Amino acid sequence: MSGRYHKSAPMTRRSLLSGAAAGAASFALASCTTTSGIPPANKPKEDVELGSAFGSYATMYAPITDGGFDVPAVPIDKMERRYLRRLVPDPTGERPGTVVVDTSGHFLYLVRENGQAIRYGVGLGRAGFEWSGRAVIQWKRKWPKWTPPDEMIARKPELEKYSVRNGGMEPGLMNPLGARALYIFQDGVDTLYRVHGSPEWWTIGKSVSSGCVRMLNQDVMDLYDRVPNRTPILVTSGISPAVS
Repeated sequence: MSGRYHKSAPMTRRSLLSGAAAGAASFALASCTTTSGIPPANKPKEDVELGSAFGSYATMYAPITDGGFDVPAVPIDKMERRYLRRLVPDPTGERPGTVVVDTSGHFLYLVRENGQAIRYGVGLGRAGFEWSGRAVIQWKRKWPKWTPPDEMIARKPELEKYSVRNGGMEPGLMNPLGARALYIFQDGVDTLYRVHGSPEWWTIGKSVSSGCVRMLNQDVMDLYDRVPNRTPILVTSGISPAVS
């Protein structure tokens, strides 16, 4: 354990989600909704290291059939290259196996041994929906259902058909949770926040959803396979200079 490991801090949430029902069914999820550059010839060192460790970007973000669904390729030539998956020196100071979300940088880190981390680009909540703190990834699900909380349905009555009462939205490419969902709990209580997939590659690196951490479907599938239940997760507004 690193000497820079931080003391646990309570999860903070803004008022819009504060009334979320604690007794929602196990599939009841937070308001993780959607909103409505050709790579350089000379690859930076990080890309070369990543290629040798995980394969080429074309391979990592190629189309894939999973769970009966055809996940389309990510148009990597249209994305900011820094938000593509890569192996980097660990900037967090956390113990190996910890997931760290840096909301100021729009990055998610999975800390590894030997001072390294896998870095993924993420999309995050708009202003007023941010949250932070220490928690655990209590459990995970492939191709999850999505059930908006009653607070969201009150704002968007057309979502009533996906409520807990109506069984939620079935899994699929148009489901807001995408190919995978990782459920964040604190002190045994569901925070109603998720790390989840999304087909909307153009939202990675931006703050567009209503509070959850969204990843490219190919990236969340990769992360899902690397982290077990009860994985510690830290969400912070920025990596401290002391551990950068």
